[in-house]
Amino acid sequence: MVIKYEPLNRKERIAKLFREAIEAENKRDLDTAKKKLDEILHESIDTEPELYFEACFRLAEIFLDQDNYRGAVKCALRAIYMAPSDDLIRLGFKRLGDMLFIIKSAGKREELSRNMESIKALLKDDELLSSFLDALVGIARGENVEVKFPIKEMNEALELFKG
Repeated sequence: MVIKYEPLNRKERIAKLFREAIEAENKRDLDTAKKKLDEILHESIDTEPELYFEACFRLAEIFLDQDNYRGAVKCALRAIYMAPSDDLIRLGFKRLGDMLFIIKSAGKREELSRNMESIKALLKDDELLSSFLDALVGIARGENVEVKFPIKEMNEALELFKG
């Protein structure tokens, strides 16, 4: 019988990186935290989708703290795109909705109206997420966007951004 230890080692490495990222965040060393989270993204993308999801959102929160609103939304959408379950997709849209509310409250909605091509390219094969991004960009441009999505949390996130 052959026992493989590699996945456990990968999980241990990811856990260590999460600890280091959180410690760096607590020290307000956000560049180090971002590097650690980026390492987690590379380690987990194909093997640990739940950890990838969480690392994307932690990175999005750092971007939000740094007033990099496009970066925050792009990370959140990447997390949702890669989410392995419907529950995580719904949770992702709830978290994204909170971010969109913060962006709107900061008066920075228009920042999401440009330079979204890289995330658009990633989402091009997902009609639902592409449509969501189009609606989001339209709202950011000040357009009157009236669209309903099949996932309640998607509609709620857009309403928070419009409101």
